[in-house]
Amino acid sequence: MDNAQNRDEHYMLRALELAERGRGMVSPNPMVGAVIVKDDRIIAEGYHQKYGEAHAEVNALARAGDEAAGATLYVTLEPCAHEGKTGPCAQRISEAKIARVVGAMTDPNPLVNGKGYQLLRTKGIEVQVGVLEDACRALNAGYIKWIVAGRPLVTLKAAQTIDGRIATSSGHSKWITSEESRTEAHRIRSCHDAVLIGVNTVIADDPQLTVRHIKAISPFRLVLDSRLRIPLDAKLLSDHLPQKTTIITTEASSKEKMARIQEKGISVLILPEDERGWVDQKLLWQTLAEHGITSVLLEGGSALHTECLKNRVVDRVVIFIAPKIIGSGIDLVGDLNIRNINSAIKLEDISIKQLNNDLMIQANLRYSA
Repeated sequence: MDNAQNRDEHYMLRALELAERGRGMVSPNPMVGAVIVKDDRIIAEGYHQKYGEAHAEVNALARAGDEAAGATLYVTLEPCAHEGKTGPCAQRISEAKIARVVGAMTDPNPLVNGKGYQLLRTKGIEVQVGVLEDACRALNAGYIKWIVAGRPLVTLKAAQTIDGRIATSSGHSKWITSEESRTEAHRIRSCHDAVLIGVNTVIADDPQLTVRHIKAISPFRLVLDSRLRIPLDAKLLSDHLPQKTTIITTEASSKEKMARIQEKGISVLILPEDERGWVDQKLLWQTLAEHGITSVLLEGGSALHTECLKNRVVDRVVIFIAPKIIGSGIDLVGDLNIRNINSAIKLEDISIKQLNNDLMIQANLRYSA
């Protein structure tokens, strides 16, 4: 690796750090960071701070002023070349007389997708693409899934005993894993637009679904509840975040109870039901995407895990395994109707980390054809 490549990666790492600051504030837009360098010195920085406001490149250029002329701009995502909520960044970069642009990746959004880099090249600006691309793709994995597949990126997160139970036969599950694992679980929660649970988990655990062990923004909280069985005194219905809470149900639910929930400032989303009377899964993910949700963390319970795996919408898993055995209990996943081991859902890109005495396994899923 030559010095120029080292230098480019060094400044792109800084742009990635800046991009991360927009987490929880810019979705469904991507997180983007920008660094302007001149004479091997950072002269300005910027990041996308809030949805609908100035993009990272524009914020950095505003700070650089006239000094931007002849400088190099490092940016984690391709500058836009179309009129959106803000003007085209590529045009602003050209007008600032930037000499070189180093981008991490091409924006998969059809409105951009190479057009930004092409505009810069036609203006005589040197363009290099692909510096720390994998890291930038990982940062915006939810945005990429939302753009390419038209649905959120879905992560199944669970804590289980070594014999695969997420609760005892009586439903007791606090606490299977260590405090260190729970802190990591809150960090993972903060990295998603929304957390989704089934109503059985509300009834059994009465969770808050907020981010508490670290300093970060709490995601939207979604509850699948096709018959509105959620207790009216549940923490999710009575805390300080009603604007971040949505109960997803069907027309068959009690209109009176629906009204009482809405009186608390909680949103109720009514979707069609399938032949079993459950919320229609396909429409669920389509609707969440339409509402700008790019990433969802599944946090239980077993029925929700099973349904989402059956419908092949789970993209990756984060499983915390505690060194405990409880025997009969509630399984992490129910029957998936897999009768041949060759049809098993496979884990890829696996990473394993020890947290206290627990193990945390992260992996992407690959479904059989």
